[in-house]
Amino acid sequence: MLNLLLASVGNIILYVAIGILAILIVLIIALVPIKTWFIALVSGSHVSMTRLIGMKMRRIPVAVIIDAYIMARKAGIDVDVVSLETHHLAGGDVRKVINALIAAHSAKIDLDIEEAKAIDLAGRDVDQAIRQSVTPKVITTDMISAVAKDGIELKVKVRITVKANIARFVGGAGDETILARVGEGIVTTVGSAETHGEVLENPDFISQKVIDKGLDIGTSYKILSIDIADIDVGKNIGAELRKHEAEARKVVAQAEAEERRAMAEAHEQEMKAKTQQMQAVLIAAEAEVPKAMAEAIKDGKLGVMDYYKIQNLNADTSMRKAIAGDATTNKDENNNG
Repeated sequence: MLNLLLASVGNIILYVAIGILAILIVLIIALVPIKTWFIALVSGSHVSMTRLIGMKMRRIPVAVIIDAYIMARKAGIDVDVVSLETHHLAGGDVRKVINALIAAHSAKIDLDIEEAKAIDLAGRDVDQAIRQSVTPKVITTDMISAVAKDGIELKVKVRITVKANIARFVGGAGDETILARVGEGIVTTVGSAETHGEVLENPDFISQKVIDKGLDIGTSYKILSIDIADIDVGKNIGAELRKHEAEARKVVAQAEAEERRAMAEAHEQEMKAKTQQMQAVLIAAEAEVPKAMAEAIKDGKLGVMDYYKIQNLNADTSMRKAIAGDATTNKDENNNG
C-alpha cells in the first residue's frame, strides 16, 4: 500500500515538472526571439539574449532593429544596438537612418549617426538628403515677371540645380525659400537693366547676378547653377502706366472744367437775379412818377400844359427809339445777307 502511494506521489511530481517545463518552454519561445538571435550570431553581429528579451518586453520591433544593426555592421559602420533602440523610442525611423549612413559611407560623405538621427527626428528625409548630396536636385520655377527700366516686361523661367548641404539640413530653409530668393534676384536683376534688349542679348547675365548674391545662405541646399529655361517679352508696362496717368490727368482736367462751368452758370444766374431785382426797383420807381406828377398838378406846382409837354417828349423819345431799333435790325439783316 505504501509503495502504491509513493508511486502515485512520484507520478504527480513528474507531471508537475513536465508541466512547469512546458510552461518554461512556451515562455522562452514567446519571449526569446531565437530566430533573430541566431541570424545575428551567424551574421557576425552578436546580440545578447538578455538584450533581445528586454527589447521584446519593451515592445520594440526586434526584427527591424536587428536587421538595421546587421546592415550597418556589414557595411563597416560602427553602431550600437542601444543607440538604435533609443532612436526608435524617440519616434525616429531606424531603417532610414541606417540606409543614409550606408549611402554616405559609400559616397565618402562625412555623416555620423548622431547627425543622421538629428536630421531624421527633425522631420527631414535623411536618406533623401544623402541621395541629393550625391545626385543634385533640379527645381523649376514658374514664370517670373520682371520689368526693365525701359518699361518692357520680361517673363523668365529658370531651372535651379541644388545639392543638399548636410551640415545645414537641420534648421535650414527648404525649396520654398530658394524659389522665393531666386525670384527676388531675377526681378532685381532685370529691373536694374537699362533696356530689356540687354537681358535678351545676354540671358546668362541673370544667372550670374543671382548666383553672385549667395541666395543659398542659411538654406538646406547649395546652389550649383541657375539656367534660363525660357524668357519671353510681355507687355509694355511703362506705356500702360503712362496711358493710365494721362487718363487720370484728363479726368482731373474734366472735373476742374466742369467745376468752372458750374461756377459760371451759378454766377450768371446770380446776375440774372440781381438784374430782375433792379428791374423791379425801377418799375416801382417809375410807378411813383405818375403819383408825383398828380400831386404836383394838385398842388399847383405843375401845369396841365407842362404835363402835356412831358407826354409829347416821352412819345417823341419812344418814336426815336423805335426808329433807331428798326434801323439797327435792317443793318444786321443786310450784314447777315
